[in-house]
Amino acid sequence: MQHDLTADPTAAPPAGGAERRRHPSVFEPATLALIILLCVFGAIIGMQILVSLGVSANTSLIGALAAMVLARIPLGLFARYRSIHVQNLAQSAISGATFGAANSLLLPIGIPYALGRPDLVLPMFAGVALAMLLDAYLLYRMFDTKVFPASGAWPPGVAAAEAIKAGDEGGRKAVLLGVGVAIGAIGSFFKIPMSAFGIAFIGNIWALAMFGIGLLLRGYSGPLFGGDAFAGIIPGGDMMKAYIPHGVMIGAGLVALLQVGSTLLRRDTDGAVRTQSDAALRRALGLGTAGYIALAMLIAAAGGLWAELSWGMLVAFVVYAAFAAFVHELIVGLAAMHSGWFPAFAVALITLIIGMLVGFPPTALALLVAFSAATGPAFADMGYDLKAGHILRGNGADPEFERDGRRQQLLAAMVAFLVAIVVVFFSWETYFAQDMLPPVDRVYAATIGAGVAPEVARSLALWAIPGALVQWLGGSKRQMGILFATGLLLNAPLAGWAVLVGILIRAVWTRWRGEEGRSEMEVVAAGVIAGDALFSFFDSVTKPFTGRR
Repeated sequence: MQHDLTADPTAAPPAGGAERRRHPSVFEPATLALIILLCVFGAIIGMQILVSLGVSANTSLIGALAAMVLARIPLGLFARYRSIHVQNLAQSAISGATFGAANSLLLPIGIPYALGRPDLVLPMFAGVALAMLLDAYLLYRMFDTKVFPASGAWPPGVAAAEAIKAGDEGGRKAVLLGVGVAIGAIGSFFKIPMSAFGIAFIGNIWALAMFGIGLLLRGYSGPLFGGDAFAGIIPGGDMMKAYIPHGVMIGAGLVALLQVGSTLLRRDTDGAVRTQSDAALRRALGLGTAGYIALAMLIAAAGGLWAELSWGMLVAFVVYAAFAAFVHELIVGLAAMHSGWFPAFAVALITLIIGMLVGFPPTALALLVAFSAATGPAFADMGYDLKAGHILRGNGADPEFERDGRRQQLLAAMVAFLVAIVVVFFSWETYFAQDMLPPVDRVYAATIGAGVAPEVARSLALWAIPGALVQWLGGSKRQMGILFATGLLLNAPLAGWAVLVGILIRAVWTRWRGEEGRSEMEVVAAGVIAGDALFSFFDSVTKPFTGRR
C-alpha cells in the first residue's frame, strides 16, 4: 500500500475545511520505546566498531529497516511504524546515538587517558557531552539557510530518504534502488569505496572533482613525488610528513570562514524559499560562538589549566579552543554537505599542531584536541538526518509541516544523545581498562609526546596559499578548496577513482537521458550508498568476532 509522503496515518483530521497535518511525535509511547532500544544498540555498536577497527559505523538505515520490519507484524502496537515519518525518526535517532557515543564522546575522552591523565576523563566527558548537544542544535538552527541549504547534497541523507520512500512506494523506484543496493554491496565486498562512487551522482561536480583529485594525489604521492626533484619539498614523497594537506586545509578553511561572513552580509540571489531567515542564521552563529567560549572556559577550569597556565596563556587557550571548535564544525559540515565524507580526525589534528606551535603544554593540548574532535560529527550527522526528513516531507512544500517534522527530528536526536551519554558513562572504564582505545587517540597522544619542529609553521603557511586560492576561485557554493584538502587528508586512492569514474558516468547518462536521467541516477546513487553502508556495517559488526581483516 502506498502512502502520501507528506501525510501520516496518525495525523489529526482537518479542521474547518483546511488540511492540517500533525507530524508523529517522538514521545508517543510506541515510537519512544523503539527509539530508545535502537539508540542503546547504536551506541554500543558504534563504540565497539570504533575501538576494534578505528572507523565509524553508519547505522542510519538500520533504524529505518527495523521500523519497516516491525510495521509488517500484524499487531496494532506496531501499526504506527508504517509511517515514513516514524521511520525517519528511528533512523535519525540510531544514527545520532552511534556517532554521538563513538565520535563525540568515547574518542575525545580517550585522548587524555592515552596521554596518561585518567583524572581528566570525567571533566572532559562533561565538556564534550555538552559540546555534542550544542553541535547538533546548531545544525538544526542552521539547516536550510544560505550556508547549509536544504537543497545541498547531503548524500547519506538522500540515501536514507530514498530507501524509506522505495520501501513505501514500491514499483520502478524500488527496482532502481534495489539495483543500486546490489551494486553498492558487491563493490563493498571487493573493498571498493562505493559510497564515494554513489556521491558522484548527487553532489556538486566541481567540489567532487577536487575531492577526487585530492584523494588521488594523496594516495599516489609516493610514486608521484618520491623522486629527487621533490626531495627538498616532499621528503620521500610523503605529503603528510611535509604537512601539505594540513596547510592546504588551513588556507581553505580560513577563506571558507571569510566566505561564510560574506554570505551573511550578502542578499540571496538564487530565489530559493528557505524556512530559516538570515537573522536566524546570524543568531545561530552568535549562539555557537558564545556556547563554545563558555564550554572552552568550563573545560579549562575542570581540567585545572588555571594552575598550569599564565593568565595570558589561559585566555589564549579559551579563545583558540572556541575558535578551533567552531571552525572545525563549519569545515566538517561543509565537507559533509558536499561529499558525504568529513575529515573530522584530520582537522582535529590540525588544531593540535597549531596549538603545539603556539606553545600550550601537554595537558592543555590534550583538552584542546579532545574538544575539537568532539565538534563536527554530530553536526554533520544531524545534517544528513534533516536532509532525509526534508525529502520525505515533500521538500518543504508545506513549511509548517516541515518545521514541525524538523523539531521532532531534533527531539529524537536529543533523546539519542542522552542515551549515548548514559551508555558511554557506564562503559568507558570497561573499554579503557582493557586497553581498548580508539586508535586515533594514540596518534594524538604520540603527536603531543613527539612535539613539532619549528619549520612546520613555515610549511603550513606555505601550503595554506594554494589552499586559499583554490577555495577563493571556487567560491562558497562549490567549496573546492575544502574538498580538495579533504581528499589530501584521506589516504584512499580507490575512492578517488570511484568519484571520478562516477562523475564521468553521471555526465554521459544525464546527457543521454536528460532530466529523467538525473532523477534515475539520484535513486540509483542512494541505493549504492545504502548498499555500501549496510554491507560495511554488518561486515564491521562481524569482524571483531570472526577475526577477519
